[in-house]
Amino acid sequence: MTGTFVNCGTILIGSALGLTVAKYAPERFRTIMTQALGLATILIGVRMAVSGSDALLTVGCLLCGGILGEWINVEKWIEKGGERLKKSFGSNSSTFVQGFVTTSILYLTGPMTIVGSIQDGVAGDASTLLLKAMLDGIASIAFASLYGIGVAFSALSVLLVQGGITLSASYLLFLKDPQVLNAIISTGGILIVGIGLNLLNIIRIRVGNLLPSLLLVLVWVLLMR
Repeated sequence: MTGTFVNCGTILIGSALGLTVAKYAPERFRTIMTQALGLATILIGVRMAVSGSDALLTVGCLLCGGILGEWINVEKWIEKGGERLKKSFGSNSSTFVQGFVTTSILYLTGPMTIVGSIQDGVAGDASTLLLKAMLDGIASIAFASLYGIGVAFSALSVLLVQGGITLSASYLLFLKDPQVLNAIISTGGILIVGIGLNLLNIIRIRVGNLLPSLLLVLVWVLLMR
């Protein structure tokens, strides 16, 4: 769990620095930071998406996962969790939930989350998660300056999901299979592109409702092995 604890710590530190920056940065600086983050997020997502080998599988799982996610209304439940955190800690930030949801999804859909957590859990090797921790900490500075304190609470999501994978690593070794990992990375990349489009206000995509597509692609690949 060392890597996950460090990861949570860097998110909190980065968020604190970002909140400090937000107090002194003019609006035009925050605007250009949002645009830069949006473009960078899209670039990362596209690179992840094209790394997959089966575009048809990705598209099919996105469509079916999106329908399932809309039916369950996954994003609504995530937002409810964010609202409860907001009320519990007495925050009056209007962007608390948006910051919490955006960064929770972003920090947990990349390949480093899966590979790093399994390495940490099975071999005690936290090197991948330590690198991820540094990247998430830097990103948290930028996101917290835009969205406020809600970004810091994404550390709870990382602790629960990433920590859960680490503790269950011995049962999840199949996730390191190249075929499984590539399918998850490709689909996750599309979700990250959606986050980038939301940041740029090009279109409002309920990325949370697309999360079931990650589960569907995992189930499909395992059934076809």
